[in-house]
Amino acid sequence: AKVVLGDIQEAEGAAVAEALGEHAVFLHCNVTREDDVAGLVAAAVDNFGALDVMYNNAGVVGAVGPIAETPLEEWQRTLDIHLNGSFLGCKHAARVMMGQGSGSIINMASTAGLLGGQGPHAYATCKHGMIGLTKNVAIELGKYGIRANCIAPGSMATTMVAQLISGDPNDIEGTKARLARFSPLNGRPGLAEDVANAALWLASDESGYTSGMTLTTDAGVTAGAGSANGGFDEYAPFIAEAGKRGLED
Repeated sequence: AKVVLGDIQEAEGAAVAEALGEHAVFLHCNVTREDDVAGLVAAAVDNFGALDVMYNNAGVVGAVGPIAETPLEEWQRTLDIHLNGSFLGCKHAARVMMGQGSGSIINMASTAGLLGGQGPHAYATCKHGMIGLTKNVAIELGKYGIRANCIAPGSMATTMVAQLISGDPNDIEGTKARLARFSPLNGRPGLAEDVANAALWLASDESGYTSGMTLTTDAGVTAGAGSANGGFDEYAPFIAEAGKRGLED
């Protein structure tokens, strides 16, 4: 694959692109800004001639706390990043893919979009909305040969979950050990690679007759295994990328 990566974490994004080699390009992209998202799509077409896959994966924990104490500006920022950012990704991917007559759009949902109690209020609202958006987009764009699907992970050993568990977004190994103890799959933690493999399948022609689906990577949590992943009942400042706290423009 030839890949265009977009993120607000420039050093990390550039390092990933460099590690992937000549077929990867990194651009600064704040998904709350439409021009940035449109520019990311344009870069894919300009550099590689087409846009076969759009994976809307930007996210933060966001607003945390009781509904009666959640600040509106933190609620709105969470929706801007998760839901509005994915809307913009779908919008600008569709403009290109409709002309091609093909494409796969993948949105990042969560078990918090399928069950209550799996995340903070704003986060859960976004993820429920993501699933609805994906279904609608799949129905509208199917006639153009475009598929749209969601991935809904549980708690995975990623920087975001590591920040919640240990306060250190880089403590991936410690997070794996902690998740393994509570995993429905007998000591097997959820890994970033599990989500990547799901995305790879949805991006590929091997899922060519699959659209409008929410694919879980949760070890059976949404089937009833384990209990709700709560712990968000006390207010805490907005949790942004890489464990940062507070709102920034």
